This record gives sequence, structure tokens and C-alpha cells, in this order.
Amino acid sequence: MLEKIHLYHTNDLHSHFENWPAIVQFLKNKKKLHEQNKEQMLLLDIGDHADRFHPITEATQGKANVTLLNMLQYDAVTIGNNEGITFSHDDLNSLYDEANFSIIISNLYTELGERPPWVVPYKMVTLNNGVKLAILGVTVFYEKFYELLGWKIKDPFQSLLETINQVKEQADIIILLSHLGISDDEIIAREFPDIDIIIGGHTHHVLPNGEKINHTLVAGAGKYGQYVGHISLTINNKQKMLVDRKASIYPMDEQKEVCQETEEWLQLKLADSESKLSEVVGLLQDELTLDWFNESSFPLFLVRAIREWCDGEVGMVNSGMLLEPLSKGPVTKKDLHRICPHPINPCKVDLKGDVLKEVIVQAREERMEHLKLKGLGFRGKVMGRMVFDGIEVISEVLSDGKHHVTDVLVHGKPIDPHRVYSVATVDMFSLGPLYPEISHAEKKIFYMPELLRDLLAWKLGENTPS
Repeated sequence: MLEKIHLYHTNDLHSHFENWPAIVQFLKNKKKLHEQNKEQMLLLDIGDHADRFHPITEATQGKANVTLLNMLQYDAVTIGNNEGITFSHDDLNSLYDEANFSIIISNLYTELGERPPWVVPYKMVTLNNGVKLAILGVTVFYEKFYELLGWKIKDPFQSLLETINQVKEQADIIILLSHLGISDDEIIAREFPDIDIIIGGHTHHVLPNGEKINHTLVAGAGKYGQYVGHISLTINNKQKMLVDRKASIYPMDEQKEVCQETEEWLQLKLADSESKLSEVVGLLQDELTLDWFNESSFPLFLVRAIREWCDGEVGMVNSGMLLEPLSKGPVTKKDLHRICPHPINPCKVDLKGDVLKEVIVQAREERMEHLKLKGLGFRGKVMGRMVFDGIEVISEVLSDGKHHVTDVLVHGKPIDPHRVYSVATVDMFSLGPLYPEISHAEKKIFYMPELLRDLLAWKLGENTPS
């Protein structure tokens, strides 16, 4: 006898709650349908549900996200980097205190090498027909960042090998929740034939019908709640064997029904969150102006705060990190969260003078200043002009009509190409392809869990008369 089992999955919501009421109603309707058809359904999330760019997540330290997952009766989740490394150790350690679902991560440990009490490496689910599913979970290997926050993160491939060996003799079907990204998911599908289904996130990939690699089906449902993923499993009950699997996605913008109760809950929670964030952190004597492409006072204020916090010799940050100017008068946490919503930390990197000059030249290119960046934690619109503290950039307009860097001074002296400078900046530049010279630097120090808006609050408080 053949039986259908239904897996529904979400990933990388990033607190884009505008789509959540549609998701809730869609999943409620599907649950009712499958109950009528006497078919089992499991609900799974693949991480980055919480993102501190949203006031609700910021004010509740992500606990509102957990409440939303509880309300829909999720069966299991894994965590993404937004849960793992944008919350402090204590906030992550208490994030799932009220969770009514399993948090599955086999590669996360405490500093002492023990599993946190709220984590399980896998979950065994015995279906009504006696078939046993093993649900595994792994998250992305940001080793240094987890270490700075008081955690240990293990290589996910090694962790998978160990966990599969634990479950493969007792499981009929193995499902992996992977917050590693599509490239790693494809590698896992080739190297771990015991895994039947990989449901992925992190790289926001959309696989409308999944991707079949050898025996394994790889699935992914994009980002921001734009889609809900669905995998139907056809199981031979007698042989307890998976005979077919099909993946699909449902666009939420096509859903005409939304859950009014969820909409009302989110509205109330938003008002409550904004009230919590109304705490005054400083008093500004004069307006801090903002121009993404010309000199203005607010980016200079930010870069000075970064340099002082990191005790750097010089500082650099892009003006697009700030979304609005800051008016004079009382400044609240809500103001700073709205203006600087990124889950981005300060860092300090050692660069030789010739390398630093090359970075400065790249940063001042029109292409870079107008870059509309997505990812790396950036929640702004455009990179904007790079501003500096302790560095003066001299440029002139040449025959092509464009500004070109002709000289760089460090604290009034010409930059020494052979000398190493301690540069305070943002971790975004150390993570990806924007500035390879920074990402390849040997010595980098990251400051966590403080985000840039925490530095602004500190600097404003320091400048406020007592």
C-alpha cells in the first residue's frame, strides 16, 4: 500500500512579516486538507527566521519569531547565521525557552564542547504507518564569529558524518535541514547517499521543482516568505520504503486569503516593540546630516565611533550604512534602529600601506559608491561614499571628467606603502568579495556582539552632558 506524507518548509524569512499572515492561512488550509485526506504533514523551518532589522525582532530579542512558529505548530527548525551570530550568547541561549518544537543542529556546542540544552542533533519521527523519519540539521560554519560569542561550531560535513552513522540503522528516511547554501547542499547530495531529502537555505535559492542529484532531492524556497516549499513523499508502507518524492513551491503573493488574527497580533506587537525601543540613549546638540555621495557629518560621526571603539589607528566606513540623518534633540533606540538596522559588527584589520591605498582607490570609484548591495548583513539601499577618520584622500578631476585619487595622507603624512596600519572598519568588508584585500588580511579582530547602532548609542551617550 502506498501512502503520501507532506513536508512544508520555510527558510530565510529574515523577519519580513508582511508575508507571514498569508503563510499562516495557506498552511492552516493545507493542514485541514491533509487531515481530511488522512495524510500526515510536517512543518519545518531552515533558519534565518529572525532578523534584527525588524523592530519586533529587535525589541523581543527574537522571541516574537518563536511565538509565531509556535502558533503554526512547527515540528522542527534549524538556526541560521542571523539567529546564531547576531544575537548575544545569552539572547541565543534563551531564544527558544518557550519553543514547542525541536531545534535541530548537530554542529553547535558550548565552549566546553557540550550540546546546549535546547539543541538536539537529530529528531526521530515515527509516522502513523510505522515508517521512521530521521530529521537532521546543520548550520553555516562561521567558526570565528561563534567563538567570539562563546560558542563552538563544528565542521558541518564532519558533524553530518557522525550523525548519519547514529541514525541510519534505525531510520527508513533521512531528511536534512541545511542552512549551508546551495553549493554545500549539492556537495552533500553527492557525498552522503544516505540522505534522501535536503531542504536548504542561506543562499536564498529558489528550486521550483527541486533538484535531483543521484538518489537525493534538494529543495529550497527563496527568501522573505515569498514562497512556501512543499515536498510530497510517496511511501510503500509494507516495505517501509520511499518510492517517490516531488518538490514544489507556492508563491505567497498569489494567496488571496490572509490570517486576520495574525495580522492583528503583528500590529499589536509592532506597537509594543516600538514603545520598548523608545528609550532615550543620548541628546544631540546639532543635527547630524547625511549625504551618501558627498561629505556630511553623520558618516564622520559613525566612523569616529568605530575607530575609537576598536582603538584603531584609522577608520573607514561607507556612508550608505546610515539610512537617514539624525535630528537634534533626544535620540532613542528606535531612532538608531531605523537609521542603522544592519546586523553588522565593527572589526579591526591590519593592512600594509600599499594595500590600504588600493582599497581606498577602489572605494572611491563611482561604481562602488553607487553599488546597490544585497547581503553580507547590509540592509541599506546603496554603498555610498567611503569616509575616513585619520585619513585624508586627495583627488582631482582628470580628462575623463571623473575624480581620481592622487594621494593619501595618514594623520597628515603621506601613506607609507611598507608600513602596517591598524584599520577600524566593519565586518562586512572582511566577509566577501567587496574588498578582497581586506578579506584576505591575516590579522582581523572582530568586536561582538555589539552592532554599529550600539556604537552610535555609546558615542551619543559619551557626547551628552550629564
